[in-house]
Amino acid sequence: MVSVLILTLNEEQDLPGCLDSVAWSDDIHIFDSNSTDRTAEIARGHGATVTTRTFDTYAAQRNAAMQLPFRHPWVLVLDADERATPELSLEIPRAAAAAPPNVAAFRIRRRDFLWGTWLKHAQLTPYYVRLLRVGRVHYTRDINEFVEVDGATGQLSAPLDHMAFSKGLAHWVAKHNQYSTAEAELLASGDAVRDASFKDALFARNFHDRRAAQKAIFYRMPARPLLKWMYMMFVRGAVLDGAPGVMYATLQSFYEYLIEVKYREILRRRAKLPI
Repeated sequence: MVSVLILTLNEEQDLPGCLDSVAWSDDIHIFDSNSTDRTAEIARGHGATVTTRTFDTYAAQRNAAMQLPFRHPWVLVLDADERATPELSLEIPRAAAAAPPNVAAFRIRRRDFLWGTWLKHAQLTPYYVRLLRVGRVHYTRDINEFVEVDGATGQLSAPLDHMAFSKGLAHWVAKHNQYSTAEAELLASGDAVRDASFKDALFARNFHDRRAAQKAIFYRMPARPLLKWMYMMFVRGAVLDGAPGVMYATLQSFYEYLIEVKYREILRRRAKLPI
């Protein structure tokens, strides 16, 4: 069997559906950031174990969660607005049981949905490392964290579904407003561009090393918000996803714009210029 870890903060709306999708596991853990709604009550009602920790950073929270006393050597990590599809629920136990010792994680294709439409073309990063061998992974980066894997990473074929807008557009915007502040601070500190290596961006063996280098290079490019919108719309083909695809590409471009203007504001404050 495989354990399940779900990280939560005030997830009474989405948690029941997530728990139902992993009801096949006999070891479900909720790692909660001091929710004030019915999250813990709902989790315990589904037979899950609830652990609470005050949130500090995304990487630290996930690293702390991976220290829980899981019953099984493999753990599936989810957010409350994600759902393990029936196909994935069948594939995960088989993959974990058959994995050779050198394999320490598996990537899973995540399908993001907006207004009931799978953003097949608009989604920028479809693969996430979510099935982990306990004791063989470590999270880095305080925001939009990366997972470092001690060993090889395999890939599953069945998808994971993500209801990114389940709480409404206002919630998505508020959340990404927080994310953009953290990203701007990383950019101002120099951490966001430290790994800007074209060699790693193109040839690094590890998927996440390539992604980190690509993101660092992207941060050095001028007119990032416009470039991101054009890339998503016409290179990735977000326009083929219809109105939801166009909306998503525009929201992602807006998010990039927020990072840039907040970064410039930080620099102006440091230089003691008018804000």
